[in-house]
Amino acid sequence: MKNLKKFILIFGIIMTIVGCSSTTNTNESTETTTSDIVSNSEQSSNNVIDREGNEITLPEKTDKIISLAPSITETLVNLGLSDNLVAVDKYSLDIEGVNKELPIFDIMTPDSENIVALQPDIIFGTGMSKSNGTDPFAPMIEMGAFVTVIPTSTSIEGIKEDILFIGQVTKKEEEAEKIVSDYESKINEIVAKIEENKSQEPISVYFETSPMPEAYTFGQNTFLNDMINLLGAKNIFDDQDGWIPVSEEQVVAKNPSVILTNADFLENPVEDIKNRAGFENVDAVKNNRVYLIEQNTSSRSNENSIIAFENMAKALYPDLFTN
Repeated sequence: MKNLKKFILIFGIIMTIVGCSSTTNTNESTETTTSDIVSNSEQSSNNVIDREGNEITLPEKTDKIISLAPSITETLVNLGLSDNLVAVDKYSLDIEGVNKELPIFDIMTPDSENIVALQPDIIFGTGMSKSNGTDPFAPMIEMGAFVTVIPTSTSIEGIKEDILFIGQVTKKEEEAEKIVSDYESKINEIVAKIEENKSQEPISVYFETSPMPEAYTFGQNTFLNDMINLLGAKNIFDDQDGWIPVSEEQVVAKNPSVILTNADFLENPVEDIKNRAGFENVDAVKNNRVYLIEQNTSSRSNENSIIAFENMAKALYPDLFTN
């Protein structure tokens, strides 16, 4: 089950304090003053719907941020907020721009007391922390923290909305819009090039995220499946949903034309696939079309996934996209 950490998409959590607007009472009646209108307007503009569908009030300060999800940490760094980070999850320490001396917390069991003791203005977390049926962020709320959750992004559009939401919470709206614009432009450029030169049936693809004997892949409602569709190819397991275990027999029976893997924790994942018993008759192996896709960018649902998208485009259409 250790390998599953590499395949589950990351979400985000924000905490802030909710303020109140004021009114002025005169002669036992309420009068609306200019300051009341401004206060109500500000509160309205600061009340937003988070990525989980809850109404939240945005924090007034963004000086101290805790990120418990590497995908969100990467976006925060890209937004120019490296110096605002006061703690991260242990997987975020390897991200360029993150202070290696920051306190670290476990994703699955974040230490509520020590996190709140750092007095962060914003806490971002991962929905994976709730995957065992408990809510480790509830104690933080009880201690005065304000929490909102960003669910798993299952599409490119979801990734873009996540980035904009993070930018809104951290008061980096313009920077977030620029990131999304660049992300869209690169994707559209690749897709346009494929559409201009497309003259064949969709390429059948198997994407392995964990190797045999406990192989995992994905079906619909995952951002990687959305990428395969955008690239004009077809995921051989798109008749299923989410992250799924598969057997060698299932893969061989579906006979993919291309095999992709991001299991770079193996010494040679491509050769591992090519040398499997029974795979010698799979078209992808016979035609030497097994490719390694960069692991982090194909596992973390943020703007850096454009690197995985480019890797996949080159693998599927080597004549169009040369290295």
